[in-house]
Amino acid sequence: MEVDSTTLLIAFGLTLFAGLSTGIGSAIGFFAKRTNTKFLAVALGFSAGVMIYISFVEIFFEARISITEYLITDEIINPIRAEVIAQWHTVTAFFIGMLLIAIIDKLVPSYENPHEIRRVEELSKPVKERKLMRMGMFTALVIAIHNFPEGIATFMAAIQSPSLGIPIAIAIAIHNIPEGIAVSVPIYYATGSRKKAFWYSFSSGLAEPVGAAIGYLILMPFMNKLVFGYMFASVAGIMVFISLVELLPSAREYGKHHLSIYGLILGMAVMAISLVIMA
Repeated sequence: MEVDSTTLLIAFGLTLFAGLSTGIGSAIGFFAKRTNTKFLAVALGFSAGVMIYISFVEIFFEARISITEYLITDEIINPIRAEVIAQWHTVTAFFIGMLLIAIIDKLVPSYENPHEIRRVEELSKPVKERKLMRMGMFTALVIAIHNFPEGIATFMAAIQSPSLGIPIAIAIAIHNIPEGIAVSVPIYYATGSRKKAFWYSFSSGLAEPVGAAIGYLILMPFMNKLVFGYMFASVAGIMVFISLVELLPSAREYGKHHLSIYGLILGMAVMAISLVIMA
């Protein structure tokens, strides 16, 4: 599968943008006395809406088409049968993606999980410095692990279509803001250094472009329509899992339930309109 250099640069750029948005969370952690819970509830709901809508309406559909075209082009099977088989392959890859990200989530202790809600004012309460430092460092490591599949998801979407990658990158960037808070605030209160806290938080986001680069180096030499279809369907599964298990529960915790739903609907609407415009 041939990918031109411009598309590659755009894909890596979008992945870098999504990952390094943890730096925004760092800034909020330093300068905000209290977390703006209403804004975060709507923003996280919006992010979930974008990712759920685009996963089911666009990415899953594209994955099935790619696998079907592979089966037909290679004359492995007749077109009607190929569509049925492609549907099964796509569904399987979708749930494999969900399973992989679920395993990563399961291996993380609940208190250290960056998706367990912590507000700025809670993280700044006096706690022993060593415990705070451990919390911040471990959270940075966990975020880096989580960001690997998210980086691949953003990169693969942008490889398929830069216009598809942009809303996904923005959605993941929004989702990374609370993660930046979770890393930077405990490290700041443990060390007293804004600079050190910012760089730890900022660096944890680098796992996304690193994940994209590793995915590119390993997978691109073997990339064809079948591999791409599997990857794309898995990406859809990863994004739906992140939305249902992390973003929506986080949005509800940050604000009232209806705010997260309003954000969800708004995200779906914006994504739907943008896809129609770009069609």
